[in-house]
Parts: sequence; C-alpha cells; structure tokens
Amino acid sequence: MKILVLNGINLNMFGKRDPAQYGTVTLDEITSRLETLGKELGTQIEHFQTNCEGQMCERIHQAYRDGVDAVLINAGAWTHYSYGIRDALAILACPVVEVHMSNIHAREAFRHVSVFAEIARGQICGFGADSYLLGLRAAVSAVQDLKK
Repeated sequence: MKILVLNGINLNMFGKRDPAQYGTVTLDEITSRLETLGKELGTQIEHFQTNCEGQMCERIHQAYRDGVDAVLINAGAWTHYSYGIRDALAILACPVVEVHMSNIHAREAFRHVSVFAEIARGQICGFGADSYLLGLRAAVSAVQDLKK
C-alpha cells in the first residue's frame, strides 16, 4: 500500500511558526513519526511539501498517474480557498484524508470552511502532530475497506 502525504504552504515552518498554535514539532519530526507508523502498518509513505500551489496540483496529478492508494493532505491555508487543489484532488480515485494540527473550527471564521470537505473521506484536526498519525490510520483503514 502506498500513501502520499502532502503538506502545503508554510508547513515547512512547523516548529518556528506560531508555537502556541502548532507546538514546536517540525515537519521533519512529523515525517519521521509517519514513517515509523507506516512501517508498523505495512504501508509505504511518500512525502511532498511545497509553497507553490501549481506544484501541489502537479504532484496530485502525478499521484493519479502513479495510482497511489490514498492521500493524506494538510494544505495549510489553501484548504480554505484553493479550488485548483480541490479540483486536482477530485480527479483521484483513492481516499483523501484531510488533516490539520490545530482545530480549524475553533479558530478564525475563515478557517472553518474547507473547500476539500466534499471530496475528502474525512477530516482530522486539533490533535497536533497526532492528527497526522490518526489520519494515516484512517487512510489505511479506508483503503482496506475498499479492498474488501
């Protein structure tokens, strides 16, 4: 099973950006935790981070061509307005799980809306770095359900 983990705009700054909201864990640390859990779950994890919206869309298109089994995405602020990324994700035939470290529903009003919600299998938010681990478990479960 191959799962693509996508991280969007400004998420390379985890550990430095607003520690009160996101903690001090870095994206590299999150990646390492996902790799460890992925091995336990028998899943191959591939990671991609960009601050360029077009590059994110191109990577999603490549995921379609590669036939990945699931996508785990934290698009950062793009979650709330990028119809381009939303439309790219909609091309995928695999489960998409949306994750956020902070509880986006308890923050500024503009963060309450996810343009990905209608096409995502589900959303996990508010558990810090554990949101990613919970999201990976959900993605693996969704793929297993499809194979039954």
